[in-house]
Amino acid sequence: MHEWFGTDGIRQAVNVMPMNVETVLQIGMAIGRHFLPKTHAPILVGTDTRQSRDMFAHALAAGISAVGADVVLLGVVPTPGVAYLVRHLSASAGVVVSASHNPYTDNGIKLFDAAGFKLSRKQEEAIESLIIEARPVSRDTSPGMVRYEPQAVTAYRDFLLDSVDAAFSLQGIHVVLDCANGAASSIAQQVFEGLGARVDCIHNSPDGTNINENCGSEHPQELANRVLQMRAAVGFAFDGDADRVVAVGDTGRVLTGDQLIAIFADHFRRSGRLRNKPVVTTVMSNMGLGVMLKQHGIVHIRSKVGDRHVMETMKGCGAILGGEDSGHILFLDRHTTGDGMLSAITLLNVLSAEDRALSEMASIMSVFPQMLLNVPVSHKPELEKLPNLQAEIRRVEEQLGNEGRVLIRYSGTQPLCRVMVEGPTKSLVYYLAETLAGIVRREIG
Repeated sequence: MHEWFGTDGIRQAVNVMPMNVETVLQIGMAIGRHFLPKTHAPILVGTDTRQSRDMFAHALAAGISAVGADVVLLGVVPTPGVAYLVRHLSASAGVVVSASHNPYTDNGIKLFDAAGFKLSRKQEEAIESLIIEARPVSRDTSPGMVRYEPQAVTAYRDFLLDSVDAAFSLQGIHVVLDCANGAASSIAQQVFEGLGARVDCIHNSPDGTNINENCGSEHPQELANRVLQMRAAVGFAFDGDADRVVAVGDTGRVLTGDQLIAIFADHFRRSGRLRNKPVVTTVMSNMGLGVMLKQHGIVHIRSKVGDRHVMETMKGCGAILGGEDSGHILFLDRHTTGDGMLSAITLLNVLSAEDRALSEMASIMSVFPQMLLNVPVSHKPELEKLPNLQAEIRRVEEQLGNEGRVLIRYSGTQPLCRVMVEGPTKSLVYYLAETLAGIVRREIG
């Protein structure tokens, strides 16, 4: 069976199958058919700010309503906002039209179930079967209703405002926000000012084509400069759909998701919130995080790449804290999915409680030198069946011994092979990563 879903939904260039209108209409019909027998509650559809958002939102709505399900169009709303509103509005499912951190020329579809969780692979396969079947709508089918409720996002805003710990004050703390010209642009400044912070926003004027363009979590350099210029306490950069965050400390240093997880883990351990539960990250997380967690007696479990896999592993072991180095961070005692703004607010809570600068708190974790190279590939054969690559991996692993590691995997959303090497020095890591990437380019580039 063709796999339509990658590690985080469906994603492709606009007007290239499956992200063309004809196919998205069929995807909408499949989504409606999958969820309609379970409940007659409506299906929510939200978008980020990219140019093609309305085209695909309405194609989905047409497909969903054609098979008899009701649709609520939310307009522009962060992906975690849709996950929250599914529960708040007692909907049967939530759909987000977004390609996350990709450029505006791409778009995609993410799905949440009635509990606000991303779908399991089994559920995705059921929807894939319905897409492929593509059976016509019976003339006896009564179409569902489509209504617009863009004001529903205020409930998500209130959820974020209520996530500040009552014992701590964020009054007057200076925060710089980079909204990536994406979904956070509509509510981020309002939320953080509502928390009492002094807020400066950059890249919060979306025009449909500037989402993620040299800004946001993938490009935090301007944010770092602004934090230094304004002598702010902290800066936060979101991605296009605001489900991930990168933080910048008071010294202008950019902190990764792994470093934030380390800060949260230590604070939650000492405050009792961690409740002796494991911390879950992916196989891509930095070795330094594993060392830090072990030093503090915290069990560390690694999952497959993708925040859905992190979430499923967390549910299985009862964890409340997990995430990815990319900035997807999950607090399962507060929300069902990664949420960039909730992560930022939680970090502000920690800073208020600790009464220390972020730069000082980040020192709890030593980051191992790491190089991650994204190599464009023409196809994706099994990496284990590339003998030259496997031989070089073994040679590199022998050279690194216990002081590093190699991880090579395909992107689940783009035609890329990710080559990651960690080791004792930057120069060695760079050399080894480039060597492995060179073989990938020759073999399948």
